[in-house]
Amino acid sequence: MMKGRLNGARRTLWKYGSLYLMMLPGVAYLIINNYMPMYGISIAFKDINFAKGIWGSDWNGMDNFKFLFSSSDAFIITRNTILYNAAFIIIGLIVGVGTAILLNEIKNQLAVKFYQSVLLLPYLISMVLVSYLVYSLLSVNVGLMNKTILPALGIDPVSWYNEPKFWPFILVIVNLWKGIGFSCVVYLAAIIGIDKEYYEAAKLDGASKWQQIRKITVPLITPIIVMMTLLSIGRIFYSDFGLFYQVPMNSGALYSTTNVIDTYVFRALMQLGDIGMSAAAGLYQSVVGFILVILSNYTVRKINKENALF
Repeated sequence: MMKGRLNGARRTLWKYGSLYLMMLPGVAYLIINNYMPMYGISIAFKDINFAKGIWGSDWNGMDNFKFLFSSSDAFIITRNTILYNAAFIIIGLIVGVGTAILLNEIKNQLAVKFYQSVLLLPYLISMVLVSYLVYSLLSVNVGLMNKTILPALGIDPVSWYNEPKFWPFILVIVNLWKGIGFSCVVYLAAIIGIDKEYYEAAKLDGASKWQQIRKITVPLITPIIVMMTLLSIGRIFYSDFGLFYQVPMNSGALYSTTNVIDTYVFRALMQLGDIGMSAAAGLYQSVVGFILVILSNYTVRKINKENALF
């Protein structure tokens, strides 16, 4: 029996050997890039001493985590991180799916390619460049808002970089503008893959365009929607550093609404040089994100097993 299994394994290896060979570079990259650096998790539990190095530094248990969450800003940065990412997920999902559906209704292929390029271009732009584009719009002295738009509306100029109340809306809009192109392309690819016979049958039954979208398009792209949402939920404790640090120009007056876990850790690292606390924050974000993905997928699996990610 053992001999039969060995022969079966050899036949499988011989049959799919070329595929396994092609897979090796990807597996090697995954191990080197994703798994070997996981040793760095130990830094989160050490009092790093550069003279002793990582191996020789003393263990300090959970002290790095205590330092991270005993701060008076712990609630603010956690609240901002979760609420911003929740808004990004919900608004991005609605706008992304809606835009993809609208693009799918355009019959002129040249126009579709043009709109896709226009939407995807911001996604490819560096966040540093985006920050200066936003600055050209919101600058107190030379910004388009203060110099052109607000005066035309009879509104006094606003010191945007000193007014925290505006930035939850500004950051959501900037994130949406920059990221909508990628999600839109993903959803559009899923919509294009739907068999046209479904729509033809719906038309014969007298279904309106809205009914076709609601009864055919959305249900059939639901697995993609679930996958994209679960991946986003997994990073709900992570933030786009450039969006929250560079776009507000690191203005101290805006910390109450722009400070998130990533920017807080960066500033603490720059001021205190505490690598252990930075590693603790990264581990905390990863573990919470992993748990959220598992719980979210479990919930989806209970509702509809076919839409679950795993």
